[in-house]
Amino acid sequence: MESARPRLGVEGAVGSRVVTRWTIHGETPLYSSEWLNLSLVDVELPDGTRFDHHVVRLPHPAAGVIVQDGSRVLLLRRHRFITDAWGWEIPAGRVDPGETLEQAAVREAIEETGWRPLDLDYLGFSHPTNGLMEQRFEYFVASRAEYVGDFERTETESIAWFEPEDVRVLIEQGEIPDGLSVTALGMAFTLGRL
Repeated sequence: MESARPRLGVEGAVGSRVVTRWTIHGETPLYSSEWLNLSLVDVELPDGTRFDHHVVRLPHPAAGVIVQDGSRVLLLRRHRFITDAWGWEIPAGRVDPGETLEQAAVREAIEETGWRPLDLDYLGFSHPTNGLMEQRFEYFVASRAEYVGDFERTETESIAWFEPEDVRVLIEQGEIPDGLSVTALGMAFTLGRL
């Protein structure tokens, strides 16, 4: 006889059913561009405390793809000027107007690595910093890839194929500092996709 697994979700949560949803009373735009919108949001906590909260809204989602060839995973190495950090990443970027999520993931992989991911399968999504920013990251896994040419040197320093165990080591050593990449790879490991 199988043991019953505990039900996941709100029903299985520990704690009371206290309402913790914040009430929005208004929003004042502070800055807007095609890349982001910054607002000051007038919010009220369930206890009646009211304050202004800065919110960054990114109007376009981002899509990334874990490119595989057999058991190996393709990563790119680049410098991120905002954090002044070098690291390995999966190919990813903004979904341009008129593109599907999958088209954006393929385009970014070609631009950043020179490899076209094939047989894409949807992995999942996340909101990376949902306490401050509204943005959705979408993740795919490609089971194979074909080489189509050199990558753009303005973003990518180098590319390399890694065995999954080596990817785990890179994550552990902080060599994959990019949140989108760590989340996608972590999801893939957790779900048995790598």
